[in-house]
Amino acid sequence: MTEVTHKVSGVQNRQDMRSTTEQVAGITGLFPVTQTEKSPPQPAEIPTPKPTSQPQRPQRKLARSKTKKPRISIGVLSLILVPISGFVLGSQFYKPSTTTGSTSQNSKPALEKGRSTLSPAATAKPLSASKSPSQAAQTPVNLPATVSIKAVGDIIPGTNFPYNKLPENKELLFKSVKPYLQGADILFGNFESTMTNYPYSSKGNGGGMLFAFRTPPSYAKILKDVGFDILSVANNHSYDFHEQGFKDTIKNIDSNGMKAVGKRDQIVYKTVKGVKFAFIGFSNYGEVHNSLLELKAGAEVVKKAKQKADIVVISVHAGAEGTGAINVRNRTEFFYGENRGNMVLFSRTMIDAGADLILGHGPHVMRALELYKGKLIAYSLGNFMGYRTLSTAGTLGQSLILDVKMNPQGDFVSGKIIPVELNSRGIPFIDDDFRSVGLMRSLTRSDFPKTDLKIDDKGIISKK
Repeated sequence: MTEVTHKVSGVQNRQDMRSTTEQVAGITGLFPVTQTEKSPPQPAEIPTPKPTSQPQRPQRKLARSKTKKPRISIGVLSLILVPISGFVLGSQFYKPSTTTGSTSQNSKPALEKGRSTLSPAATAKPLSASKSPSQAAQTPVNLPATVSIKAVGDIIPGTNFPYNKLPENKELLFKSVKPYLQGADILFGNFESTMTNYPYSSKGNGGGMLFAFRTPPSYAKILKDVGFDILSVANNHSYDFHEQGFKDTIKNIDSNGMKAVGKRDQIVYKTVKGVKFAFIGFSNYGEVHNSLLELKAGAEVVKKAKQKADIVVISVHAGAEGTGAINVRNRTEFFYGENRGNMVLFSRTMIDAGADLILGHGPHVMRALELYKGKLIAYSLGNFMGYRTLSTAGTLGQSLILDVKMNPQGDFVSGKIIPVELNSRGIPFIDDDFRSVGLMRSLTRSDFPKTDLKIDDKGIISKK
């Protein structure tokens, strides 16, 4: 398989991004156009669980007395009503109404028998979250003990530019992993393509080592049906079809009931179970996205978000790419001349400013986890889907679904790595051999030996 990697070499202005050169580096693989499609196994359906009915608050009815009321003189009546009215005016009655909801009530089709030994319903057992007296006093009693986010890496469901590399049946793309994407309060991913019909690419007509990805707008419904709530568009392919393609991508995501995040100075808010989340997207292309190279400006955006939100989540596209970039280094990384930032410095600076969770993208391989001041940093979630677009050789094909539980203040409570592997076509399946769990354990131990995280052989993440 020919492995190549893609790159953006800066932007001309806020309205356009300069055409870029793709270079061979073991990231993106071209597949022959003439290959016939082989669909993954179709899972059997299981009945959708019956929704539990919400108890209705009984309505209090005032019964009218049918007895004849005696007439009372005005003088006597005033003697009775004056003290009663004084009592009523001096009293207040308040009954708070509590609404319970979930954004993740999706059907859970079963996988083909024998495909996976993992249970979609398996979740990490939360650790008890400690709270200071001041925090406990500020936290309303109706907030949940924990809230959860499931996050995945780079998603390219196929492209029709410059040649048609779309699946015959797009419904099958996520079918094997869909049950494992359910159950969280928020599902997040990095959309590493465009969603537009705009015909002109910022990278010319493609071919050679130039790669521009264009996914039809109809694929937004597939992503919504899988359960995605937030999709980052802060990456090096968001301007593959100029500013029009970028605008179309955001419009098509938003109009299908999800939210795109990635524009410069943009903060996306979402409230779940009474806890307000803020999402911010960063990359090294500061003309169109929030720049990870501008630490002071980035910290100000985080502080602004924290004024309104309980939990601030950062998506950042950063770091060098490929199998040689699998380790985290506390230094500035370059990729074919591009400054891709210092992920360690950026992540810790954003947490110091108020961020609670960092989700890294860009290297196309998984990178280590770190716990910094009680907040989780995932330095790279790797590839999650790259249908006939991304190389899946070696560690490029090892992936995960990261399940994170936090308390309402954004502190890490517990987590789980759900292991995923990509087949030769870039379609994700559950990894019964837990290879990605073993890889993540090894990377975390070697890159952050002093971190207060431990990962067991089944992927359960907890504090030491």
